[in-house]
Amino acid sequence: MIRRTCLAILTICAGLLAALPLAAQSADSAAAVQTASAPLPADADTPTLKVNVKLVNVFTNVTDATGAVVSGLTKEDFAVMEDGKQQRISVFERQSAVPLSLGLAIDTSGSVHKDLPLEQDAARKFVHALIRSQDQISLLEFSTDVRQVVGFTNQPSRIDRGLASLRGGQATAMYDAIYLASDSLATKQGRKVIVLVTDGGDTANTVTYTQALEQALRGEVMVYSIIDVPIEASAGRDLGGEHALITLAEQTGGKYFYATAGGLDKAFAQVSEDLRTQYLIGYYPAKQLPGENFHRIRVTIPRAASDNFDIRYRTGYYSEPPSSNRSRD
Repeated sequence: MIRRTCLAILTICAGLLAALPLAAQSADSAAAVQTASAPLPADADTPTLKVNVKLVNVFTNVTDATGAVVSGLTKEDFAVMEDGKQQRISVFERQSAVPLSLGLAIDTSGSVHKDLPLEQDAARKFVHALIRSQDQISLLEFSTDVRQVVGFTNQPSRIDRGLASLRGGQATAMYDAIYLASDSLATKQGRKVIVLVTDGGDTANTVTYTQALEQALRGEVMVYSIIDVPIEASAGRDLGGEHALITLAEQTGGKYFYATAGGLDKAFAQVSEDLRTQYLIGYYPAKQLPGENFHRIRVTIPRAASDNFDIRYRTGYYSEPPSSNRSRD
């Protein structure tokens, strides 16, 4: 009897020992399944796809061969290229209702001081004719330095008082004015414009033309230049400065006007008309080349011959912020 009991116990033990490898194998398989199905840790070395979803707004003016405004165009009339690649237009609007932020910068240096009363009167009429409740205008004067006379406001009376308080100086910090006005406009929404009244000379030598242009493009600011020349045939004209004002306007999608004797009212009226007849074309950049910082824009009307229309818009934009070691000085 004792012998049979011992044999039974030995048989059971042998069975248990044989089952142990199978149990261990099952446990290992379960652990493997659990590990495979577990989520990857947050810091796993997985590639990240970055997509540029910034909407690029291109404010566009179209005139015909006679200089008359072309209205009534549709989204289908336009084509947009970025860096030579076709883009799909996602936003299209006529611009009369879009809010306007405008920096009115007036040269009060010695070279144009004699015309200051005319500039003040013309600017006053311009502001009263242009501004709406949704718009904002600031007033700056520049001579030896730049002074913001009135901050952004939709009250013409405040601009009136600011215009009456303008004071003169000797040097002309024109590029400083463009740079600082562009900087103040950069955070605004809608259309952003600088209207610059000057003879084109810059004698301050603190901000360069290149820096002023870059700041305007970065802020998506259109520069409108009203060039107040002393006398057309005058030997004292700063032709280099005038050319810089023209190029600034062309590169940023603005426009330039010459204000000859008694022509300031007309020049301001032309700026006002131009701002009321803009199209907004918006697109989300596609097929961008990696590593490119400045992206060139081209707007066309494919159905028309190239010389049928004059199409004005900013020439491009920066997709990356300026380098940390770049300064205005």
